[in-house]
Amino acid sequence: MRVKFYLKSSGRSPVEEFLLDCSLEIRSAFLDAVNLLAGGQNLSMPVSRPLANIHQGLHELRMKDRNGQVRIFYFIKKGDAIYMLHAFKKKTQELPKNEIELVLKRIKEI
Repeated sequence: MRVKFYLKSSGRSPVEEFLLDCSLEIRSAFLDAVNLLAGGQNLSMPVSRPLANIHQGLHELRMKDRNGQVRIFYFIKKGDAIYMLHAFKKKTQELPKNEIELVLKRIKEI
């Protein structure tokens, strides 16, 4: 399945821009996960977690390095592609409400 990056109206990809500021360790783990997803693999914990309780088809990639934890939300749109929607540095136990709202808004746009 194809992997696409969500693009803002300006044509910029928030996930790709986020990754530019991440460590080589995070970028490498992200590329490994994306290659597996593109090859049709279903990822599971600890690398990926389904977020069906928030929206059907929504998942999060879970990565960490010495600087902390990173979450990258992706959405599997059946028959279309896997969309990388949003990324952030996780600082709390729960997913912040504003991050979830942003992801849901982006799902509606694709």
